[in-house]
Amino acid sequence: MHIRVGVVIALALALAWSADAQQKSAGREPFRIGPDDVLRISVWKNDAMSGPALVRPDGMITLPLVNDVQAEGLTPLELRNVLAEKLKEFIPNPEVSVIVTDIRSLRISVMGEVTRPGRFELRTRVTVLEALAMAGGFTQFAARSKIVIQRPEGSTMKLIPFNYDRVAAGQQENFFLHGGDIVLVP
Repeated sequence: MHIRVGVVIALALALAWSADAQQKSAGREPFRIGPDDVLRISVWKNDAMSGPALVRPDGMITLPLVNDVQAEGLTPLELRNVLAEKLKEFIPNPEVSVIVTDIRSLRISVMGEVTRPGRFELRTRVTVLEALAMAGGFTQFAARSKIVIQRPEGSTMKLIPFNYDRVAAGQQENFFLHGGDIVLVP
């Protein structure tokens, strides 16, 4: 029985690593945990350590024994590894799983010359074109070739130019937005 559990766990880890590798090779980044996401942490055969965890605005979660742990910016697999390492001090060979039960960190804003400017809470990643469609498309005054995406990077904002006309012509890449991005349509 003990060997079967080990085989199942090894298979689960291999599948998780494979999923991360497939996403990266397909040009997609794996999902990264963000503030306000709700996680389900499970520690095998330890109900006291298992349960829901809300990622605080500072990016941390709090668990018994290990206290505050940085979760923001990690994939669920990376967080699982961090937690397993921290729990080794208290539990021999801890088996941990991290499941994102509610994605709340994927918020974007679309502002400017669009039909319905606003803030959008997403359940999945969207591209710039999808965000523009969610905002109802352009008004007649939109400068479609001068769109700028503001992306938070630490304490600054990175500015990423986006030319709708070039994307429509296949000359520029349509890319995925990150949580916290602001799409400005002048």
